Amino acid sequence: MRHRKGFTLVEIMIVVAIIALLAAIAIPNLLRARHNANESSAISALRTVSTAAESYRAAQTPPLYPATLNALATSTPPYIDTALSGATVSADAKQGYFYTFATANSGQTYTCIATPQVSGTTGTRIFFVDSSGVLRLTDANGAPLQ
Repeated sequence: MRHRKGFTLVEIMIVVAIIALLAAIAIPNLLRARHNANESSAISALRTVSTAAESYRAAQTPPLYPATLNALATSTPPYIDTALSGATVSADAKQGYFYTFATANSGQTYTCIATPQVSGTTGTRIFFVDSSGVLRLTDANGAPLQ
């Protein structure tokens, strides 16, 4: 009788089952970590927008906030990067979030809302910052929660 080297089908199936079990445990944790990272990135981006808008306003005569995010990216010097200023349409989300920037009162105030690209997947919470510089959560319509 010859002595064969190798693995039996049962041994290979046990190894595959163990790998599948480990993947079933690890993948949801990785997805949750990415979800949390996207939300943290959105918070950081809104802080950046707030600081950039204040710097932009201080450099203007008369002091006015920019009309769009693109104005912050195309000014000299640029206050934000083009990835953030372009994250306004579905194809260009920045780390799973879109940013809506608007000015009011003839440029005396602004609002910026960060909305997840796919709610529940890339993020759950909607964030809001205005000319007060205070970061807030918003409801589904974009109105700040008090």
